[in-house]
Amino acid sequence: MQLHELSCDVLVAGGGPSGVPCALAAARCGAKVILVHDRPVLGGNASSEVRMHIVGADGGRVGSELTEARETGIIEEIRLENALHNGQSSPSMMDLILYDLCRSEPNLTVLFNTTLVGATVNGHTIRSAKAVRHSTEDEFDITASVFVDCTGDGRLGVEAGARFRTGREAKGEFNEPQAMDVADNKTLGSTLLIMARDTGAPSPFVAPKWARPFTEKDLLNRGHNSSFEYGFWWIEWGGELNTIKDNEAIRDELAAIVMGVWDHIKNSGDHGAANWALDWIGFLPGKRESRRFIGQRMLTENDVLNSTAFADAIAFGGWPIDLHPPEGVDAPEKKPCYHTHLKYLYDIPLSCCVSADVDNLMFAGRNLSATHVAFASTRVMATCAVMGQGVGTAAAFAADRKIAPAKLSSDASAMKSIQQRLLRDDAFLIGVTNEDPADLARSAKVTASSEQPDSPATNVTRGPTRRVDGPRVVSPERAVAGTNRWMSVPSSGLPAWLELRWPDAQRIGSVQLIFDTGLHRVLTLTFSNASRKNIVWGKGQPETVRDYALLVESDDGSWSEALRITGNYQRRRVHTFTEPHVTRALRLRIDATHGIGHARLFEVRVYERVPTGV
Repeated sequence: MQLHELSCDVLVAGGGPSGVPCALAAARCGAKVILVHDRPVLGGNASSEVRMHIVGADGGRVGSELTEARETGIIEEIRLENALHNGQSSPSMMDLILYDLCRSEPNLTVLFNTTLVGATVNGHTIRSAKAVRHSTEDEFDITASVFVDCTGDGRLGVEAGARFRTGREAKGEFNEPQAMDVADNKTLGSTLLIMARDTGAPSPFVAPKWARPFTEKDLLNRGHNSSFEYGFWWIEWGGELNTIKDNEAIRDELAAIVMGVWDHIKNSGDHGAANWALDWIGFLPGKRESRRFIGQRMLTENDVLNSTAFADAIAFGGWPIDLHPPEGVDAPEKKPCYHTHLKYLYDIPLSCCVSADVDNLMFAGRNLSATHVAFASTRVMATCAVMGQGVGTAAAFAADRKIAPAKLSSDASAMKSIQQRLLRDDAFLIGVTNEDPADLARSAKVTASSEQPDSPATNVTRGPTRRVDGPRVVSPERAVAGTNRWMSVPSSGLPAWLELRWPDAQRIGSVQLIFDTGLHRVLTLTFSNASRKNIVWGKGQPETVRDYALLVESDDGSWSEALRITGNYQRRRVHTFTEPHVTRALRLRIDATHGIGHARLFEVRVYERVPTGV
């Protein structure tokens, strides 16, 4: 083994659904980041190795434009890239999109196929982490200011001596309605997914001799007469074992279960699968639960149910409390899941993402500090992603200010800076609105060529970049009412324009725009025909502005184009001018969308200089 000594501001361990947004967020805030990932592809359970579709707070909250719960920020950027450039729904293209985002970030270095195996700790501070890459016979000793564990299993934190929990708490410990009467070490199990395809002709299947037999009674509560193209999430097992130490045995038993279920579908009665053939089987278990760290605060079921407000919020959740029997398919008499739907979205505080006993250790994803019941909601990938972006932003702040992450949650000034940077990067935080003093748009008079009565032009500088007063979004006392966007009048057609005007000339160096991308719909790479039918895939979202221009007013009142964009499909666009424009008025002209016949815009921000850092 050859030893390499590396250094960075922020080390992120784990390149899954929380690790990628965490590393990108920290790097985009100016931190030098090293991402250590033990697999050859990014994405974790969303990668081609597992192929689970990304779900989040919009689960059970779709169908009405009044309810916009889908996550924004980096995870929305990823989803929109996939929607346009992966119309063929290829799991490997998802890998490539994540790889491209990380490789294209100049402040980010990714070490693939590299496993963290140790940490050097001095008192309550991690000084360095040791990693090994067997494929190249290399060892790495990596020093950093801040260490973030996004491994899911908590490998970095364990090596650093951070305390953690496993299993299910007793009802009395946190007064949780759905907790166990007596605590135990059981967890949610793991799953191997499969994919099949209709060959158009009879396709026989012969099960291997080690396949587990299943009867119709065994699968009574588990639908298996459709969705052969992508199934089945309920093939779950291993929650009564140690999902880390027993992972190989769990994989082998899951393979036997998968083969047995498919054998039953193909060869035990008519399930409508005569022409279907297995096309892919996963060999990396999609793990739901293992370790959960003990943080400065522990998120509980009551926090989730009651949408507890936290001053140090850095993300939000909203997926139902989704508990599964640890026995998995070994408990055929039980339903495979039990959902408690939530009345409102809820805060995830930074204090649940900072170790209680290691000052510069943070974590994001399924190993955050939460009880088993609260974790049953936070564990899904889109929630892990926004958590990762929040933690990555906070990590960059701590590294830049040379302060321990343990001090951030109680520092009101630090939290305001972190939250305002998250808003600028299009994250959503319940009840937090733009207060950026450098944003020139906040002092401008805003007008438009036309506006719908409930969506005036002034909305673009007033508050949240989504509708939050719809059913099951934000509690009324924390909601800003209205559509929170400008919408032009459809009968006026396009082009439409929105104008910002100041009493005195301004130096405009950068303009940020937040467009509408249909947050009331599900948007995720999925291989399920039933899930896909309501997803706009393979093209831009119909509400999104496709072609537009920014114009500046000259002293004589004439207008000139500062830039023109065609083919946009992203929600957040930032345009920086080589030389600032000095003008009293800026106009956004919208020429075309990807579908609808009027303009929609959530926010405009204008800066003299490109904002950097946190």
